[in-house]
Amino acid sequence: MEFGFTTAAYVVAAVLFILSLGGLSGQESAKRAVWYGIVGMALAVVATLIGPGSGLWLLSILLIAGGGAIGYVLATRVQMTQMPELVAAMHSLVGLAAVFVGLIAHIELGRVMGMEAADKEALEGFAALLAKKTSVEIGILRVELFLGIFIGAVTFTGSVIAYGKLAGKVDSAATKLPGGHLLNAGAAGLSLLCLIWYFNTGGFFPLFVMTVAALFIGYHLIMGIGGADMPVVVSMLNSYSGWAAAAIGFSLGNDLLIVVGALVGSSGAILSYIMCKAMNRSFISVILGGFGGPAGEQMAVEGEQVAIDSDGVATALNEADSVIIIPGYGMAVAQAQTAVAELVRKLRAKGKEVRFAIHPVAGRLPGHMNVLLAEAKVPYDIVMEMDEINEDFPDTDVAIVIGSNDIVNPAAQDDPNSPIAGMPVLECWKAKQVFVSKRGQGTGYSGIENPLFFKENTRMFYGDAKASLDELLPKID
Repeated sequence: MEFGFTTAAYVVAAVLFILSLGGLSGQESAKRAVWYGIVGMALAVVATLIGPGSGLWLLSILLIAGGGAIGYVLATRVQMTQMPELVAAMHSLVGLAAVFVGLIAHIELGRVMGMEAADKEALEGFAALLAKKTSVEIGILRVELFLGIFIGAVTFTGSVIAYGKLAGKVDSAATKLPGGHLLNAGAAGLSLLCLIWYFNTGGFFPLFVMTVAALFIGYHLIMGIGGADMPVVVSMLNSYSGWAAAAIGFSLGNDLLIVVGALVGSSGAILSYIMCKAMNRSFISVILGGFGGPAGEQMAVEGEQVAIDSDGVATALNEADSVIIIPGYGMAVAQAQTAVAELVRKLRAKGKEVRFAIHPVAGRLPGHMNVLLAEAKVPYDIVMEMDEINEDFPDTDVAIVIGSNDIVNPAAQDDPNSPIAGMPVLECWKAKQVFVSKRGQGTGYSGIENPLFFKENTRMFYGDAKASLDELLPKID
C-alpha cells in the first residue's frame, strides 16, 4: 500500500514538474509555474519520507528544516544581481550530493554482497533492493554509480569555479594549465580506465581515482571558459546536475529522481544549445572549455568617447518619436529598473513609441532582464526579443543602452579575431542617436573593447545608471 501511494505521488509530482517547466517559458505563466514546482517538490518529499525504506525520522526532519531555513535566508537576502552565482552555487550542491549518494551506495553494495543469504532476508529499503539483484544487475548498478559520481564531481568543481567567476572572486578570463586540453583528455581517459577497473572488481580505489580526476575536469573545464560564455556555462552546469541526479536515480531505483533529473538535464542542454546559437558559439567548443576559439590580433579601436550630460539626453528624448532601450547587467547592478520603467511611462505619456530590446544572453542568466522589467511593472508587449526588433534600429530616433556592453558590440560583426566574433548582437549603432549609460570607460565582463562607444552618433552618459536616470527624469517634459 505504501509503495502504491509513493508511486502515485511520484507520478503527480512528475506531472507538476513538467507543468512548472512549461509555464516558465512565459512571463505571465511563470508565477503559477513556480507554485507547481513548489507543490510538486513538497509532495515528493512527503511521499519519500513515508514510503518504503523510510526511517531516521528525527534526522530527516532536522536536515529538511535546516536546509529549508538556509534556503529561505539565502532567497531573501540575495540580490537579483547575485542570482546567477546563487544558481551556480546550488548546482554545486546537487553535484556534491550526487557524489555522496553514489559513494554511500557503493559502501552499502559492498556490505550487502558480503552478507550471508539468510541475513539478506531481513534487509529493508535500499539494502533489500540490492540483495535481490543478479550479477548482471550488479554490474549495471556499478556503471550507474560510476556515472553519477563522475558527473556529480564535474558539476561540483565546475559550479564552484563558475560561482567564483560570476561573483568576481575568480578571474573571468579563460585560463588553462600547461597542456591545456590534453590534461582534460588525459583525465577523461583515466576515468574511462577506472570504469573498466571498477566494473570488474567493484573496489573503492578506482572509484576514488575517478572522483579525483572528475573533480579536476570540472575545475579545468570551467577555468578555460571566458566571461563572454558564462551564461552558457550556468545553463550547461544545470544540465550536468540533472544528469547526475538521473544517474543516481537509477542507482537508487527512484523513479521520480530519474524523471526529474532527465527533465533538468535535457532542458538545460537544450537551453545551452539555444544560447550557443544566439551567441554563434560551437556547443562542443564551449563544453570542452573553449576549444577551437578565435585566434589572432584583434582590430584596433580608433577615436574617442564623447560624453554627454543629462540635459543633452533629455533634449534628444523630448524631440524623438521612437526610442529603443537596451538593458544589461549594469542596470541590474544599479537596481535602476524602477527608474527605467518611470522613464518609459513618461515618454509613452507624451505619445512616443518606446520599446525594449532584449538579447538572449543579456545579464548573466537567461531571462535576467525580463525578470527585472517584470518586477518594475513594464508592460510585456513592449519587451521585444532581439530577432523581433533588430531590423527596426535604422528607423529609430534614439537608442539607449543601459549597462550593456558585449551584446551591442559591433566587433562581433566586424572583427573576425574578436572573442565574440559571429555573435548576433543588437545593432543599436544603426539608430540616429545612441546614448550609453555606463559607470566609466572600462570593458565589459568578457574584457573586450567596444567600438560602439567611439562611433560618431554615440554619446556616453557616464555615471551610476540609477543616479543618471533620476537626474534625467525631471527633465522629460
